[in-house]
Amino acid sequence: MFMKGLIFGMISFLITGAQCEVSEVLIEVGSQAVLPCKCSPLRCSTAAIIWSKDNRGTLWRKERSGLQYWGSSWMGKEGARVQCPHAQFDKGDCNLHINRVTESDGGLYTCRVHYGNQFAENRVFLRVVQVSISPAAPLWGQDVSITCRVNPWPTEGSVSWMLNNRRYTWKNKISSNGEQSVVKEIVTERVVGNWTCVVDSTKEWRYALPLSVRGITKPPKDDTLVYAALGSAATLPCVFSAGLSPKETAWEKVGFGNLDLNRQSLSSWDQSVTINEVELKDQGKYRCAGSINGKRLTRTMQLVVAKIVQAKRKGFVMLTCQLTDTSQDTEYEWVPAKYDLNGTLREGRIQRGQSFVMEDNWDEVTCRYYGKQGLLGNVTHHHQVMSAQSKEDSKERSYNTGTIIGLSFLLVILLLVLAQMFRNFQRRKRIFQYPALETIVHTISNEREERERRTQTKKITTFQEEIQ
Repeated sequence: MFMKGLIFGMISFLITGAQCEVSEVLIEVGSQAVLPCKCSPLRCSTAAIIWSKDNRGTLWRKERSGLQYWGSSWMGKEGARVQCPHAQFDKGDCNLHINRVTESDGGLYTCRVHYGNQFAENRVFLRVVQVSISPAAPLWGQDVSITCRVNPWPTEGSVSWMLNNRRYTWKNKISSNGEQSVVKEIVTERVVGNWTCVVDSTKEWRYALPLSVRGITKPPKDDTLVYAALGSAATLPCVFSAGLSPKETAWEKVGFGNLDLNRQSLSSWDQSVTINEVELKDQGKYRCAGSINGKRLTRTMQLVVAKIVQAKRKGFVMLTCQLTDTSQDTEYEWVPAKYDLNGTLREGRIQRGQSFVMEDNWDEVTCRYYGKQGLLGNVTHHHQVMSAQSKEDSKERSYNTGTIIGLSFLLVILLLVLAQMFRNFQRRKRIFQYPALETIVHTISNEREERERRTQTKKITTFQEEIQ
């Protein structure tokens, strides 16, 4: 009796086969899902294989003869969405490929492989994940919802969130109803980046989606530092998302009021302006603003001016690179250069440090300054600029020399005048020694004056008669 029962149990086992443990696959909406199923590599091609879903019947099956059949609900305009590639049979795989996965594809799938009176069964639990953001591209300061839907929901697992690879811990902003987990936020710099839905079931699965914000994209955040060399042109960026047409745009220097600066771009979303020649007084905080759909968007930035200060020392010249804002950790390097006979600029050995000693007659020296993000900017000191003070001294010396020459010329003229006056005095003195001669000279002079007076009177009388 015992032997009969044992034989009957073995026959039943061989006929019905053994059930496998349920495996799990998570996939995003719209991608391809591969559901695993194993078969004997030597008998897979001649075996009958059936793939079915718990509530949608048979998806795909293959007869021992090789004929294939598809369920009508899995056929579309582009053909069947499911397939079981024959090329994988020799490897012992009869995996089911589901293309363009939809949310309703989630559920329990069964694979049966029949070898005559025997069969093997595999079960796969497919969970479909969909992460979405609404609105898809919100404005700064606008309400936004980040949603993670999982079908079927992992009742024995959990769903959590990460923001920029860090756990999102604002639990009061998360709601869950057994079908989806939703985060509701206001768009600020704090929530911009990659949002990741973490599904923890039999293992951990992660699905990320970037939060893209419309509004002012450049600079990307407030208080961005913009660097410019003294005397050069500087562009203050204020770029809105492409396609936006901001209204009531304005620029102001914080603490000084509105500005009227040159705008270069013709695009409505690019409101950047240019300072043609930067001066030290231009350094400071600036703000650009514009309205989108009645919402006022602003962005602030700090203009940092770089300059090179020259100081003369005994036997050499010291150059120092200075920034009007040194809040960032800054490193400096100097690149001296000189023009050869062909007019090619040859660079010398790079030196590091905020100051540079001019020992050679370089044509120009460039100071490059770096921050944590890399090169921030540069400022160049030319040889002509470095010798400007010498030229001023030369001009001053030339001016002094001209003044001395002019004064000397006036002094010579004055001496000549004095000499002439002295000679006249001596002549008169000699004349006064002979009174009779002086009387004669005086009489002749008086007679000459009397004749001239009579002639002039006669001319006037004649002129009056002619008029009458």
